[in-house]
Amino acid sequence: MVTTNTEIAYNSKIEGEVIVSRMDSVINWIRTNSMWPMPMGLACCAIELMGTASSRFDIARFGAEVMRFSPRQSDCMIVAGTVTYKMASAVRRIYDQMAEPKWVIAMGACASSGGMYRSYATLQGVDRIVPVDVYISGCPPRPEALLDALMKLQAKVRLERSATNLRRA
Repeated sequence: MVTTNTEIAYNSKIEGEVIVSRMDSVINWIRTNSMWPMPMGLACCAIELMGTASSRFDIARFGAEVMRFSPRQSDCMIVAGTVTYKMASAVRRIYDQMAEPKWVIAMGACASSGGMYRSYATLQGVDRIVPVDVYISGCPPRPEALLDALMKLQAKVRLERSATNLRRA
């Protein structure tokens, strides 16, 4: 008795190399899994930011291991530490040089609300000069908190309407 090899599953010869999806989903999937952070290490929180890239915490799992020190190659600014009024104009200038779409993470109590510094020289929250998407509490926050914030930012990016933004441009 001769048996024939019948294909029950997907046959690429018949159906071709076609994948069907929504453009918003594909663009947001790409953006979510390839965020390139612009580290703004202004104080002690920067040490925890550096620790996040180590092998113990491995930020590479989330596609954000490529720290870019050029604003034109970054899409996620991580403001880590105390923002003084003297640095505020530089932070804003770097944010303005980043390409759209761009997101901001305020890392630590100082970046979020000025922290323990209630002085004439300290900005009481980086959200006064740039729009912040995710806040991380703590002084200094642990690297796990930064990874959690990155996952929350990725969840936010997944739900954005990117195709309508492309049509307007």
